[in-house]
Amino acid sequence: MLKPLLAAALIALPATAFAADNPAARAFYQYDAIHQPVVSDRGMVSAQEAIAARVGADILRRGGNAVDAAVAVGFALAVTHPQAGNIGGGGFMMIGGSGDDIVAVDFREQAPAAATRDMYLDADGEVDSTRAQFSHLSAGVPGTVAGLLHALETRGTMTRRQVMGPAIRLAQSGFVVTPAFADSIASADSLDADPSSVEYFAGRTAGDRLVQHDLAKTLRRIALKGREGFYTGRTAELIVAEMEAGGGLITADDLASYTVVEREPVIGSYNGYEIAAMPPPSSGGVHLVQMLNILEGYDLAEDGHNSAAYFHKLIESMRRAYADRSRYLGDPDFADVPVEALTERDYADRLRATIDPMQASRSEDILPGAELPRESLNTTHYSVIDSAGLAVSVTYTLNFSWGSGYSVDGAGFLLNNEMDDFSSKPGTPNGYGLIGGAANAIEPRKRPLSSMTPTIVRKNGRVVLATGSPGGSTIITAVLQTVLNTVEWDMNIAEGLHAPRIHHQWLPDRVSVEPGVSPDTLRLLDRMGHSLVRNERGGFATTTLGRVNSVGWDGQYFVGEADSRDPRSLAVGP
Repeated sequence: MLKPLLAAALIALPATAFAADNPAARAFYQYDAIHQPVVSDRGMVSAQEAIAARVGADILRRGGNAVDAAVAVGFALAVTHPQAGNIGGGGFMMIGGSGDDIVAVDFREQAPAAATRDMYLDADGEVDSTRAQFSHLSAGVPGTVAGLLHALETRGTMTRRQVMGPAIRLAQSGFVVTPAFADSIASADSLDADPSSVEYFAGRTAGDRLVQHDLAKTLRRIALKGREGFYTGRTAELIVAEMEAGGGLITADDLASYTVVEREPVIGSYNGYEIAAMPPPSSGGVHLVQMLNILEGYDLAEDGHNSAAYFHKLIESMRRAYADRSRYLGDPDFADVPVEALTERDYADRLRATIDPMQASRSEDILPGAELPRESLNTTHYSVIDSAGLAVSVTYTLNFSWGSGYSVDGAGFLLNNEMDDFSSKPGTPNGYGLIGGAANAIEPRKRPLSSMTPTIVRKNGRVVLATGSPGGSTIITAVLQTVLNTVEWDMNIAEGLHAPRIHHQWLPDRVSVEPGVSPDTLRLLDRMGHSLVRNERGGFATTTLGRVNSVGWDGQYFVGEADSRDPRSLAVGP
């Protein structure tokens, strides 16, 4: 019934930890549950790629804290999961333990200084999607290296060489390509446009050993010189040369001027749990708390988990939150983002009052009126907790899978295409269908709006859940349902992660559902007026939503679960 653990973790756990009459065990194991989490008494790592997860667990085993492990996982993913793990992109990190203040680390990409509001518009004033998504012009100034090093220097305990050593060895010696990784390469048409990307990645099949010598050199420069090993010196010269050769905008000054920002997390509460999530320029924390505020006003237990009545309330909450996202959210250093107003309980009460408990709303009747630009599904998330209960939740990305498809020649890593997450033309959808307004318009040194939602949940000051997901616009709703499964439905961390999910993002006005939702439930939602996606045979279409990776703690034992929606994922204890 238990998932296999590392032998050391199994030996370390007292036999009573698994006894049916042990209260601590019951916090993790529900013996009437289908899914059971991985358990350890020394911390936990859950990531979308197994090799990188094991790297983090080894750092914990060697005495590193959760920040050390998270930094090691981040650099390892740049080697073993390059389609989303990266040193050429950016993202967000939440750090917090028991009783400590939770900090939000913003290492999102920035627009180059030469970026302009209308840089992707053609002669007719329409968005040129190729320039915005698959060109050197689509790259923002990368923040991942600065963000990971900032976390290590301010809250880690190990040296750069200690935490980066595994990634350097993986790049230099190589790793065996899995079928899933080979499939990702084979489906990445964007790589074909760049000779460097073809050289680095193309043609690899399952069982091949992928060696990345140029990337290993880049990682060694970072390990030796820190931030200067990436944002100045040889690596910076290679980035600038790539920009000049391909018509991109990033300059040496853009790189040297990049800054990491520590921000106050968005804090909410639900049923006595504290919810801390990423603030703008992520929209995730604001709308996670906004939706939880709406939903806490209902007796959801009366509806039943994943019933039509429950899903109806989720959909209507999602509809209203994503409508607000299109108008109000952007980089708070450039726009006045009304975080407090959007997360006030009085505002949630007003939104709840507009929801008919028996009938679907029409998105066209919900203000504001701009369709949201769609975001990439190809982010990656990992969560770490150490033996002291310090938790780190990290979501980072290149935007599209394999970014723009262009690599930095001689440096071994891919360029992001995060500039497409700006509103290239306010009111016009970007490459993934979510629309933004003027608050997310392109400006020099600005950070684009994101849905990434790394989240930490605490009860009585103790971390009980660190979670997050890739999935573009579906990130926020995947995290919402994962959190609700803990704070409303008292599910163990594995049950909460594997339960089927739904998604609605206001516009387009349609509901996406996962396999496993009852057809009777879907028929009831259809009768209530919800627009569900249909397949070619006229039945209800299904799709997977998010790739959640979670860890947790009950004050004595640690749990983790990796999302089986991705065959590469792994949760592992030290």
